[in-house]
Amino acid sequence: MVTNELLRGVIFDGLLAAVAAIGFAVISNPSWKAVFVSALLSAIGHSLRYFLMKSGIEISVATFVAATTIGLLSVLFARLIHCPAEVFSFPSLLPMIPGMFAYKAILSAMKFMQSTHHEMDKFYMMDFFRNGMTTVFIMLALVIGVSLPVLLFPRTSFSVTRKY
Repeated sequence: MVTNELLRGVIFDGLLAAVAAIGFAVISNPSWKAVFVSALLSAIGHSLRYFLMKSGIEISVATFVAATTIGLLSVLFARLIHCPAEVFSFPSLLPMIPGMFAYKAILSAMKFMQSTHHEMDKFYMMDFFRNGMTTVFIMLALVIGVSLPVLLFPRTSFSVTRKY
């Protein structure tokens, strides 16, 4: 059941992801259409991942579904605005990079290395592997999810010519 609080969270999450995608997209100086599409795809993908996670789906599976959605929509928009799909698919994915999990993994590794309490070593190593593996699986979900549509629809993905 979708509550008002969940709906507000989905919209807020999508807006923040769109702002981040705009920041990542303008770095490569694409057309404004591509920047707008990046923001739209990021908002759709990130809010979908947020909704799936709040519905009880694990983060790496939710990330895979969101990345695949971004990949499929990128192929569609590539045909519509005559621009390569990668121009707006990659900036759309960047807000989903698991920075906090990677940070926690490195922090746990550093605490393990500095620890003088052997009873805490097990906790630090478990925390390192939990966060590190979560980071790896989320990154794999992003890469496979966005690549899958390009591999499934090669004619659509690679036949785009850019209008100048």
